[in-house]
Amino acid sequence: MEPSHLRRRAALRGFTLIELIASMLIVAILTMLALPAYNSYLARSKLRAAHNDLVALSLNLENYYQQQLTYPAATASTAQTQTTLPGWAPAQAANFSFQILSASASTYSLKATGTGNGVSGYAITLDSSNTRQLTTPSGAVSTW
Repeated sequence: MEPSHLRRRAALRGFTLIELIASMLIVAILTMLALPAYNSYLARSKLRAAHNDLVALSLNLENYYQQQLTYPAATASTAQTQTTLPGWAPAQAANFSFQILSASASTYSLKATGTGNGVSGYAITLDSSNTRQLTTPSGAVSTW
């Protein structure tokens, strides 16, 4: 059996300052590695939701066309677009500005411009012939 003073010393033993600093350093390094990936994930999810909002807007335009036999006039903001098409409610209204760029009797062009954190500078377009483009802040253009 151990003497009582050895048991008490073992019970009082904790982490040293060096061990605590080392564990905090490891957590900080892991955070530095994970944060950019997480921010990229958030931006991609906002872009995907904006794509879906543009598709929903195009479906509302097609519905409008079926009833009026023409597309609505161009709009300059999300609020104006929602006023023109009250059945459309974008999920990404806080992060994107949605516009009907041009509309004629038989064609239209839609655009979502990123305004929120992480998506500023992105532009997503969709037209009546289903041409879909994504322009990144660096100017690169791709299809979606």
